[in-house]
Amino acid sequence: MVPYNEELMKQIDKQYMITPFYGVPRMTHHLRGIGYEVNPKRVRRLYRKMDLYATGPRPNTSKPHKGASHVIYPYLLRGLKVTRPNQVWAMDITYIPLAGSHLYLVGIIDVYSRYIVGWSLSNTMTAHWCRECLEEAIKHHGAPEIINTDQGSQFSSPEFSAYFSSYEGLKFSMDGKGRAIDNIFIERFWRNIKYEKLYLEPSDNGLELYHKIKDYMKYYNQERPHQGLEYKRPMDVYREAA
Repeated sequence: MVPYNEELMKQIDKQYMITPFYGVPRMTHHLRGIGYEVNPKRVRRLYRKMDLYATGPRPNTSKPHKGASHVIYPYLLRGLKVTRPNQVWAMDITYIPLAGSHLYLVGIIDVYSRYIVGWSLSNTMTAHWCRECLEEAIKHHGAPEIINTDQGSQFSSPEFSAYFSSYEGLKFSMDGKGRAIDNIFIERFWRNIKYEKLYLEPSDNGLELYHKIKDYMKYYNQERPHQGLEYKRPMDVYREAA
């Protein structure tokens, strides 16, 4: 049943990128419509494994942690005009289907330029993994003024948030529940990389997947004209403004 579950998760991921507002009943109906024998109980279980749930018109790959040590930071982007690189970074995690398995991809995007400043691939979602990715991005690009994430347990964990509170001037912002526009730029990027690369070229193993993601990141940052940037490349906008 494991390969069948992986195939179901791949189909769920594809549809969820298009209709993130699909809950378990509608996703079950969709899967049955394309030929999969599945019941709501199984779809609900796979939603939990993928950390997906329909709370609004966007995907959300993390649920808030209710532990006392986990802190939810206030949302700081309301009414904020982003006018320069490293003013706001957005960070998020997405599910990546793999032959007979799956991995998770964390990414950090500079909101002003749409430049991907950091990313990492893993078979588990942990605060330590997210912390290392952000630390590496800061090492290469300097610390942003604001880092915006969802309320997932990886980001609200002290191992992630408290560590970076030592950076002077760096503020944490977290999405409010059900907000339709939070982290929209990194979520659009997830759709781009999946539909322009990963769904078209399925990978047989993690190493192959890593190199495909690496190639796409280079293409996206350095070659791909961005409609929202008047068809400039993210790297050019990031460097010119910086």
